[in-house]
Amino acid sequence: MIDRKSPVPMYYQIEQYIEQLIENRNLKSGDQIPSEREFTDQFHVSRMTVRQAVMNLVHSGVLIRIKGKGTFVSDQNKIEKSLLGLNGFSEDMISRGMKPGSIMLSFTRVCASVKVADHLALDEHDDVFEIKRTRLADDEPMAIETSYIPVKMVPNLTEEQVSPSLYQYIERQCGLPFDHAIQSIEASVVTAEEAKVLDIPKGSPILLIERCSYLKNGCPIELTKSLFRADRYKFMATLPRE
Repeated sequence: MIDRKSPVPMYYQIEQYIEQLIENRNLKSGDQIPSEREFTDQFHVSRMTVRQAVMNLVHSGVLIRIKGKGTFVSDQNKIEKSLLGLNGFSEDMISRGMKPGSIMLSFTRVCASVKVADHLALDEHDDVFEIKRTRLADDEPMAIETSYIPVKMVPNLTEEQVSPSLYQYIERQCGLPFDHAIQSIEASVVTAEEAKVLDIPKGSPILLIERCSYLKNGCPIELTKSLFRADRYKFMATLPRE
C-alpha cells in the first residue's frame, strides 16, 4: 500500500489510506483506528512516520484522540452552517430540528476595550455587556461564544433574558431589528481550558468566527467571538461566478 519510489512522503500516503478507509466506510464515525504499532507492522515504516500521519488527521479534524483510550474517527455528520443569512445559534439549531441550549459561563458589565469600542462605534470608556456561553445542540457542546452588547442600546438586558435567545429578545422586546453582519473565519486550536469546556482533546482544531452584527438603521449592536468545534461544524456557501 506504500509506494516507496513515489515522491509523495510516506506519512502522507498513510494519511490518504486512512481517509480512504473512512470514505469507503471501512471505518465509521466513532470507530477506533488501528494502533501505531499495527500501522508500523503493516507498512514497515517507523512509528514516527505513522504518528505524523495520525496527528495531521487529528489536527484537520478527521480523527480525534481520547487520552487513555486511543484514536477514533470523528463524527463525519457535521452540522452544516450557511455563510449566507444572519441568524442566532438558537434559531439555527431549531431550524435543524435540534434542541438548542446554553451554559452561562459569565454575564458581566465591563468597560469596552479598544477593539470592542472600535467595532461597536463606542467611546473607549462606554460600558458593554460581556456574555460568555457554551452553546449546546442536543446537550452536546458545540461552541464557546463571547458576545459584547452596548449597554446604552439594551440597558435592561439580564442573564435570564439572554438564555432563550439573545437575538429574539433584542428584536421582539427591544424593537431593534437586525439587518446584516460582517464576519471572519480563521483556523485555530483550543487551549487546555477551552478543550475542557468543549469536551475535546487539548490542541484540537477549531473554527474561530468573529462577527459584528448591525441593525437596520446601520448601527452596530453586537460583536461576537465564537470558537466552533471543527469536528462537528462546517460552513457552506454558494459562490456565483462574477
